[in-house]
Amino acid sequence: MKKSILISVFLLGAISCFAQKDEVLLTIDEAPVYASEFKRIYEKNLDQISEDEKNVEKNLDLFINYKLKLLEAYKLKLDTSKNYKSELNTYKNQLIVPYLQDEEFKQKLIKEAYDRTVEEVRASHILIGTPQKLVKVDTTQLVQRLDSIKKRIENGESFESLAIKFSEDPSAKINGGDLGYFSAFRMVYPFEEAAYNTPVGKVSKPFKTRFGYHILKVTDKRKSRGTFKVAHILAKDRSIAGKVKIDSLYQKIQKGTAFGEVAKQYSEDKPSAVNGGVLPKFTTGRMVPPFEKAVLALQKNGDVSKPFKTRFGWHIVQLIENDPVKPFEELKGELEGRVRGSNRGNLSIQKLIKDLKKKYKPVTNNVVLELIKGKDDFNKEFTEKQENETVITIGKKKLLFKDFLTFAKGKNYIPVNDLWKKFINQEVLNYYKEDLVNIYPEYKYTLQEYKDGLLLFDLMKLKIWDSSQKDADALTSFFEKNKSKYGSDDLSKVRGEVINDYQKFLEESWVASLRKEHKIKVKKKVLKNIKKIYNQ
Repeated sequence: MKKSILISVFLLGAISCFAQKDEVLLTIDEAPVYASEFKRIYEKNLDQISEDEKNVEKNLDLFINYKLKLLEAYKLKLDTSKNYKSELNTYKNQLIVPYLQDEEFKQKLIKEAYDRTVEEVRASHILIGTPQKLVKVDTTQLVQRLDSIKKRIENGESFESLAIKFSEDPSAKINGGDLGYFSAFRMVYPFEEAAYNTPVGKVSKPFKTRFGYHILKVTDKRKSRGTFKVAHILAKDRSIAGKVKIDSLYQKIQKGTAFGEVAKQYSEDKPSAVNGGVLPKFTTGRMVPPFEKAVLALQKNGDVSKPFKTRFGWHIVQLIENDPVKPFEELKGELEGRVRGSNRGNLSIQKLIKDLKKKYKPVTNNVVLELIKGKDDFNKEFTEKQENETVITIGKKKLLFKDFLTFAKGKNYIPVNDLWKKFINQEVLNYYKEDLVNIYPEYKYTLQEYKDGLLLFDLMKLKIWDSSQKDADALTSFFEKNKSKYGSDDLSKVRGEVINDYQKFLEESWVASLRKEHKIKVKKKVLKNIKKIYNQ
């Protein structure tokens, strides 16, 4: 029911296409209601109603009822309830999301992601991890360590041997830092960025991810082969006994037994065996190298590999499908969702914040900032006067030093300069969120519709729906007076229909009383002009 109420209110929110001067259409208790608001509602509803329902005066009556109900909701202070505020805040946060992206920058990220989907890169890396959170660390020393390792590589030492010796990625002891091939979204964005921007054969500068500091060496780049669908047969015994078994199964297939039948009967990978050995689709870089190499060697659908060995055992693989990367326009929607849901989405927000700082030009009180320079923590007590000093001014909004201290509480592990930058970024973004109603009319109207819709729902629940359910005697009396309409003497058999009619009766009576309670005056000349606009 709430959903239907909100939808009906959302129909009220379109921006008027008329550029004429706004006029007062009517007053309610001397308070003006403008023609533009009525026209937004009326125009939005035009596509939702029949020709008979398009009468301007009839719609004006409905509009007046709507405004009277909202006045009643505010009179009852329904907008102050905890539940209302919570729901409105949830809707507001959802509504804001599209405005927290730099659209041009986002489109650039989407195209970049596609370009990195059609090209794969192979890289090896060396990781120096950072300590756990809440522990301060001199990151300069970490970068210097990696710089010294990089120089040794550039002087001829093996990247693989140095990765085994120094990398804190546990897998480096096995693979020498080699991560195989990957494409967009397979690695955290800073790692992907470094890999795609480093030429083949070169070693990157040290860079940071959430795992620590890295250097990487790009060993190859190639066009993506797309996605693969394959079936496989597995013999888990990696000894000669497993080799004998897989060879005998290969001979069965060579003599004409269907691959799927052999997989179902003999494969020791039970989850895939029941499906004839079929595995979920995958791209290169997702399987262990020997498996991927065997798949890439298959030329056409139906081809079967010779037996090969991985750390899981002995395999035979059959190619079912190899789909190339789809064109950009076909993948664009999917890529946009992945960009938004990945750590790339934060880049767009950071770009927006950078632009907002140029727009709003936040002013900082450097005298107050001197109080925190060189501090390791903020446990020191400041005077009340210091805490109430303005520390940032953004437009007409002033942030106090105590606001920063609240923000910094419990974050002593973050350097002061970084804390301050985070605080400014947060407050600039918060200011922008509140300023949206002044920047984007469509946001302003939609937010108002959310507010009105939630209020009307709570009001109707209070005045009509709950009342119709609670007063059994009143419902029975209404039924008795209108029994002939329902064709039944038993209320229980037609209760749903009776409640619906009773609620309409209650609403009509209530609205009539609201009209008597308030003084409503329609400007006939303005109404006449509106009717002319819509050829009425």
